[in-house]
Amino acid sequence: MKNGSNLKKKKLIQPILFFGAVGVGIILLIIVIAAIWIGSEVKTQCQNAKREYVGDCTEALVQLLQDESQGYRARNDAIWALGQLGDRRALPVLESYYTGNIPPQESLDQTISQYELRKAVNLTSGGLNMTAVFWRYGMGNW
Repeated sequence: MKNGSNLKKKKLIQPILFFGAVGVGIILLIIVIAAIWIGSEVKTQCQNAKREYVGDCTEALVQLLQDESQGYRARNDAIWALGQLGDRRALPVLESYYTGNIPPQESLDQTISQYELRKAVNLTSGGLNMTAVFWRYGMGNW
């Protein structure tokens, strides 16, 4: 009788382990895809900034952010990219724009986003950026 009970438990546990492993695999795949997409977007933002401004990626994005002739969308995209890069050199500039007053809703086309600034300040201050591991170290020639 005991052997039959153990056999039933094994038959029940095997599908649970299988679907659990498939679930973990799918989650990891989603993380990798998201990381690649984020890295691609950061690279695009960096290349666009370097076409107009001098220096490495961080320096060019900081100059774009500070250029008041640029639209808010472009400047907010630069803030996002600087946050993803996590380069501490950008922190003083990001902090200079950050008021800490985050409205419930803000248009990325009409104002500098305090929400994006908060995230960027956090990430450039050493906050955890899990996806950057997949793309940050391949930036040498951006």
